[in-house]
Amino acid sequence: MALRMTPGLASAVLPLLRRMDAEAAHGLALRGLGLGLAGRAAPDRHAALASTVLGLHFANPLGLAAGFDKDAVAVAALLRLGFGHVEAGTVTPRPQAGNARPRLFRLAEDAAVINRMGFNNSGLEAYLHRLRALRRPLPGVLGANIGVNKEGAAPERDYPALYAAVAPLVDYVTINISSPNTPGLRDLQGEAQLAAILGAMPPRTVPLLVKIAPDLADAALPGLLDVCLAHGVAGVIIANTTIARPALRGAARAEAGGLSGAPLFARSTEMLRLAHRHIETNAQGRIVLVGVGGVATADQAYAKIRAGASLVQLYTGFAYGGPVLVPTILDGLAALLARDGLRHISDAVGADT
Repeated sequence: MALRMTPGLASAVLPLLRRMDAEAAHGLALRGLGLGLAGRAAPDRHAALASTVLGLHFANPLGLAAGFDKDAVAVAALLRLGFGHVEAGTVTPRPQAGNARPRLFRLAEDAAVINRMGFNNSGLEAYLHRLRALRRPLPGVLGANIGVNKEGAAPERDYPALYAAVAPLVDYVTINISSPNTPGLRDLQGEAQLAAILGAMPPRTVPLLVKIAPDLADAALPGLLDVCLAHGVAGVIIANTTIARPALRGAARAEAGGLSGAPLFARSTEMLRLAHRHIETNAQGRIVLVGVGGVATADQAYAKIRAGASLVQLYTGFAYGGPVLVPTILDGLAALLARDGLRHISDAVGADT
């Protein structure tokens, strides 16, 4: 019989994992999750947090961002922690090893992480095999995050093929054009390049989302959103990791790669606010926004929602806080709604814009 740990006990293991190399600890945590060595928390613990977004039912707005479970090895276990959704990937057409190690660095003093993983993953076939093996129905919404290989990539060929392959097995698909660790990938955020990719996509059977970078200039954001609207994109995820380097204290602060965690919160939230204003003004809210970047508390998740996010995702905050963080944030969100006299989470979306 599998050992069942409470979220609190699972979180108590975190100090031990932090003594290990960051990537080795991450791999060990995923293996433990895959074996069932994690707690459970009800995703529907607060009725006020449930909503229908992207045409899908979410028990709560809190999700796990792509990059944590690249190969979809622990999807069901992660959903059982109380997340409303989990986004698995990034998956590429062919397996690739990614960049040389070390490539994942903790900046504990900054509540941040720098990574230059480089889309390391087992490739599409292994990913599909794991998705097919999942016992359905899943206890939450499952998204797939898709990308292109470092070598031999043809975005107008690869993204449509990836979408067609994964769409029958997931609830939504996200195009990743914003990782800083694959050369040339962020160039695909240009209006012409993105329009070409989206124009090549097959008919939509599940919602299509686009994940963008926080380093995108404010002036470029409206045009990108308009391209997404014109091509039937259902949602935009704001934002991926940043190559900017604000004042940091961690010893690894000079490492190359994408910075995530607390230092990203202000920029990603302001970008979310700008996007929400543009969409409400020019698209009557027809694109759903997902807020990511620096969320580690209920107050921060609530700030994302009030800035325009219908859904919120965690990555670095979860890596530091552990499984207990999920029900803690959900309970906090419900309390914040009650404090503000709001009956439902949807009432808070965009309230500050």
